[in-house]
Amino acid sequence: MDRADLTGAPWRKSSYSNGQAECVEVAPLADRHVATRDTKAHGHGPALIFTTHQWQTFQAGVRDCALDQP
Repeated sequence: MDRADLTGAPWRKSSYSNGQAECVEVAPLADRHVATRDTKAHGHGPALIFTTHQWQTFQAGVRDCALDQP
């Protein structure tokens, strides 16, 4: 996916943000992709776009602490 129109994307803040304005946000997109952005560093700026499968694999790795291993 080269570019995505994220106007009106349903952004959701991380549950770890504790209600703060600066955090990581995620938005599911209609075409089986997921957008992520860092509102602390970029406000409403650029986003990384992943396929749903890539995002689910990343989340599983975080849950399983697999990202800490070489």
